[in-house]
Parts: sequence; structure tokens; C-alpha cells
Amino acid sequence: MADSKENGIALPALVALVVSSAIGSGIFDLPSTLAQAATPGAALIAWVITGIGILMLALCLNHLVLNKPELTGVSDYARAGFGDFVGFISGWGYWLSAWLGNVAFATMLMSSFGYFFPSLKSGNSVSAIIFASLISWALTILVTRGIESAAIINAIVTVTKMIPIFAFIVIAIINFKAGVFTSHFWANMSTNLQGSVTYSKATGSGIFEQIKGCMMVMMWVFVGIEGATTMAARAKKKSDAGKATIIGLISLLSIYVVVSILPYGYLPLSKLQTMRHPVLLYLFKEMTGPIGGAFIAIGLIISILGAWLSWTMLPVEATSLMAEQGLLPKWFGKLNKHRAPANSLWLTEILIQLFLITLLFTDQAYNFAYSLCTSAIAVCYALVGAYQLKLGLQQKELKVIIPGLIALVFEVLSMIFAGLQFLWLCTIAYVIGFVLYYKARKETGNSVGKLEWLFMVIIAVLAIGAITALALGKLKI
Repeated sequence: MADSKENGIALPALVALVVSSAIGSGIFDLPSTLAQAATPGAALIAWVITGIGILMLALCLNHLVLNKPELTGVSDYARAGFGDFVGFISGWGYWLSAWLGNVAFATMLMSSFGYFFPSLKSGNSVSAIIFASLISWALTILVTRGIESAAIINAIVTVTKMIPIFAFIVIAIINFKAGVFTSHFWANMSTNLQGSVTYSKATGSGIFEQIKGCMMVMMWVFVGIEGATTMAARAKKKSDAGKATIIGLISLLSIYVVVSILPYGYLPLSKLQTMRHPVLLYLFKEMTGPIGGAFIAIGLIISILGAWLSWTMLPVEATSLMAEQGLLPKWFGKLNKHRAPANSLWLTEILIQLFLITLLFTDQAYNFAYSLCTSAIAVCYALVGAYQLKLGLQQKELKVIIPGLIALVFEVLSMIFAGLQFLWLCTIAYVIGFVLYYKARKETGNSVGKLEWLFMVIIAVLAIGAITALALGKLKI
């Protein structure tokens, strides 16, 4: 594949794709989500740990784009490093995480529209589900018209949605009170069922528990950091994908830390914890009045639409690549006249629609969807680190080994800290994918190996266990 394409996606659009893929709904709830888990000191430590872990992942992606230009995307790295079956596990998990993330976007988007239209405020009313469905189908139709043109629209959306975020940062700095920020900087924190906060003298174990409580949401807001790498095959220059990942990461980390930490200096934790969602909207409303709240609401709507557009493009790139490699049936990779993988897009949209309908029966849809999404994609990220580590050991290059090792350890520990029950639930979706993997192997004249069968049986047993635990109420979601 040539390194340069005249009509491909340029570096600014790739950076916008990284930023827009990651900045969706999570940033607008960060202050409250972190306040429910940690005091300012522990939250800052958690950001340092997360920043190092994600930086190592970004360095891995940058190294692999430059040194393995024949490979494209996270699932391709897993396949090259550990075989077809592991490549399938990574690609299927990536696709799964993508459309589950879109469901999370849908619920938060409806809550944002609810600032103007109260009937949508709950996020899971009949009117909200109908409205979310219309938007979801519209975005899918847009992407079927051509992925490169959708990427240009995404770049414009990214610039537009950053304006209210920066406006919040400026107003939050003006309203920052050092005394409020430092009052319980290192204290151990506990929250009772009524939402009130109590503090005790800080201990190492107490701070560690607070850091653990931050991990899931911090991982969630970085989902999408691989966006440029996934679209590398469509870039003007493939080397731009690595540059876009690093630039995007530095931009994201700076924004996230500032947005999540400044509110600690405006309200005490007890009030931050109990604010309505999305929290940034109501924080800004309290700082500036109803007009300010409307300003943030519009920004959040644009932000989610941009992220949703990105995550309509990214998953079908993974399924198309898997179809090319014989990991999924060829049907998934069929392109329409606009060079868009229409079959994958329509199937993904149908599944999103079905999941949206189920939101009518739960009030925890957003948390559940983003937790499943984060757990599934953490497996993909861990395999990227593992492949980088393998290459480093083969080449005996310490500068290659260290990022791979740290990224792998970070992702594995993050999955453990965030809660393995979500990864356990993901095994159910993997079992469904095994049927397609088996069909794809038959299409290409390949057989499923004994070791692959063994792994499929183990995952199937875990899936049966998850279904049983759900039915018996033993597995809490």
C-alpha cells in the first residue's frame, strides 16, 4: 500500500478524529463521577497513572504504524502477533465496544436535549428512544455515503464542540476557590446511601481505593485514542496516523485534567456528587445562569453527535479488515459505490436499534453501556501492548519493550480494578461471534485449530456462567 494518497484523510482531520472519538459524553460528567470516587489528591494521582498508561499505548500505536505499515488497526496487530483467532477476539471486541459506546452516547444525548425538551430528560422514555433512533439511522446513512467526506464533517464538528468546553474552563478558573479545593485534598472519603460524604485521616490503602474507583471512567474518556490508527489505510500519509495519536493524546489529557479538577475548587464533594447529569451543564448554569446552561447543553449535543459520527465510522473499518483477512465472512467487507462497508454499517445499526429499545426497561443504561464498552476495548488495547512487547523482545530493543510492557500491565490492571464482571458479560457476545468466525474459516478453506476450539469452549463456559449469574441475580450490573 502506498504511503501517500491524494484523496486520503489529512493530518488535521486525523487529529480531529482522535479528539472527537474520545471527547463525547464522558467529559461532561467527569467532575461528578470522579467526586463520587475520590478527593482531589487521589484524583490527580489517578490522572498521572492513567496518563502514563495511555501515553505508553499511544507510543505503541505510533511505533507500530511506522514500523509495521502493512498492518492496519488494533485487531490487525493482535492477529500479526498472536494468530488469527486472537485477531478475531480483538476485532470482535473492538466492534462490540464501538456500538455499545454509541448506546451510551444516545442516552446522554437525550438527557442533553432534555434541558430544552423535558419529555426527553430521562434519556429512556418512548419519545427519547424514538428521537435517538432517528439520529442513529441518520448518522449511519451519512457514513454509507462515504467515509472520507464524513471525516471532513467530523473535523468541523470537533472545532465547534471545543468552544463550550474552553468557555467552561475559563469560567471555572474565575470561580475557583483555593480554600474549597484544599479542604479535603488528601482525606479518605466515604459516601453513605443518602449521598452524604464523610472524611477520615488519609491512609495509603484509602487513597489506593479512591484511585481504583476512578479507573473505569478515566479509561472510558480515552476510548477512541486509536481512531487515527484504525483509519490509517485511508490517510494521505500513513505516518500521519501515529503523529495524530500522540497530538490527540496530549490534547485530551490536558483538557480532561483541567475540566475534572477545577470543579473541586468551586463546590464541596457532597454537592458535586449529587448534581444532576450531565454535571458540566448544571455546573455552568450555576456559575453563569440559565443561558450558560443552554450554551453547554448545545455544546454537549454537538460533542456527542461528533463522537457518535466517529464511532459510526471506526467499527466498520475493523469488521471490513477482518473480512479481508478471513476472520469474518466476506459479507462484512462488501463495499458500496461510495467505498463504504454498507453491510457492516446496517448490521451494526440494527443491533444499536435493538439495544436502544431495551433502554425502556432500565435507568442504568448509560453506566452499563459505557462499562461494557470500556471493558471490551481494554482487551484490544492490552493486545496492542503485548504485540509491541513481543516485537521488543525479538529485537532486544529496550525502547520498544518498555512502552509495550507498561501499556499491557496498565490495561490488565485497569480491567481488574474497574471490575471483571463487565468483561465476564462480554463473553456472551464473543460466543455469538464464534459462529461467524467458524463460517469465515470455512469460506477461506481454513480449519479451526485445536487450541482455538479449546479457547472457544472456555469462553463459552464463562458465557454460560455469566448468563446463569444474571438469571439468579448473582451478577450485578
